[in-house]
Amino acid sequence: MNSSNAHHTSEAPSPGPALTVVDDLDDLVHLVEVTPDLYVRWSRGPEFDLETTSVDHLTGVELPGLSANPLAVESWWGDRPARIWVARRLYDYRHLGEQPGVAPWLLVGEEVARGPDNEPVVRCHRPVARLGAGVIDEAERSVEQFSGNWGPLDRATSPRAADASG
Repeated sequence: MNSSNAHHTSEAPSPGPALTVVDDLDDLVHLVEVTPDLYVRWSRGPEFDLETTSVDHLTGVELPGLSANPLAVESWWGDRPARIWVARRLYDYRHLGEQPGVAPWLLVGEEVARGPDNEPVVRCHRPVARLGAGVIDEAERSVEQFSGNWGPLDRATSPRAADASG
């Protein structure tokens, strides 16, 4: 997802849907548990994205949908807390929110391809909600508090960084 951003096909965005703001991690976890095919997208918002697709800025190739990340808990996660899974999904891409005008929002979508960073490229069926700063802050605190049971959060210093098999 790092090399793919929205490619805007029109000068003026269409009016965006009025979306609720999820600002509590537990509320987001509940939404993930009851909403199949829920993705998080970091961008200028659905009012811009619904008229566009993502583009690989390295090559200029337009993708067949929007770069996004799934929030559904994978079966291999086992009985570990869904709250930590969802927090990690936000934690890993929170740096994208440092770009001016970029914030996370949720959508129900269908994966149609994989992008240049192997991220899902999805067709948006419907925007669901925006994520507030509070949920991102809470996700960051949750991951950092729980990480004592994991390896280092800095993947570049991890002894497994060179092990492509994980």
